[in-house]
Amino acid sequence: MNAKNSDFGSFAQDVLLGLSSNPKTLSSKYFYDEKGDKLFQDIMALPEYYLTRKEFEILESQHEQILRPVLESGEPFNLVELGAGDGLKTKILLRYLRDNQVDFSYFPIDFSGSVLKELKESLVQEMPDLKVTTIENTYRGALKERAWDNGKRSLILFLGSNLGNFQLKEAYEILDHLMIGTNHSDWVIIGFDLKKHPQITLNAYNDPTGVTRAFNLNLLARINKELGANFDLDSFIHWPSYDPISGECRSYLVSTKRQQVYFSSNQETIHFEAFESIFMEVSKKYNLIEIGELAERSGFKVIQNFTDPETYFADCLWQKK
Repeated sequence: MNAKNSDFGSFAQDVLLGLSSNPKTLSSKYFYDEKGDKLFQDIMALPEYYLTRKEFEILESQHEQILRPVLESGEPFNLVELGAGDGLKTKILLRYLRDNQVDFSYFPIDFSGSVLKELKESLVQEMPDLKVTTIENTYRGALKERAWDNGKRSLILFLGSNLGNFQLKEAYEILDHLMIGTNHSDWVIIGFDLKKHPQITLNAYNDPTGVTRAFNLNLLARINKELGANFDLDSFIHWPSYDPISGECRSYLVSTKRQQVYFSSNQETIHFEAFESIFMEVSKKYNLIEIGELAERSGFKVIQNFTDPETYFADCLWQKK
């Protein structure tokens, strides 16, 4: 998916601003073009990438308990998903709701139009009677616009440790938007990757087959394609690190030589020193006490935390106060 005309300017602006800053940085939201979507699906299938597997395990074994408080009223509701992706895990909930003849409408939100198109096509095949309205937007934009606001209560899904892709200050800002984008007594199911052995965490972002490296480098390839840059992908190495105190796993691309990158779209040049890095992504891990503090600070109450048997991951049911 090429950037839409309306988005081209912001993409170019964000890229050049990030690469002109010190230290250099690129926004992880731009990972997800058509090739990036496919690479991330490959990442989710890696044996080292436990996150998807563990959350799938939670939803598959505990979906009835997770949804029970939401369904007790018997009222119709909106199921709104931030960062829907391919919907693999969400389909566990969708099938359960369909099989129990629950009256609900599904609003998947994603920054990637290509992944939303694939998700809707798969849902039409698998659950043709499902009411689906896709929303191509950012988390902040979608929560501000509230296209699903029709007087019904809402259940917001924020699965896959997506909140972990923001540093703590930004995570609070996202939760502030979540508070604004919900009404009193609305529900939230939010996924968190939990703190665990540091090596297990680091391995999830440094697979030996190089898929995660390719995923990061694909953003440089996208910049070459869409902004007319001349990044030499072979002159960058992928370098992840994990800080067990902050819980932040950070990914970098490191230039292996002194070089210049030229942008033909606007005739800008970006200089790299040898072994200068680009900060690509953060994936923050939490413990259950920190999760409770996030909820309280953001105007939600924790109803229950659902974890896998190894306590690698948690899906937490919150309700707006």
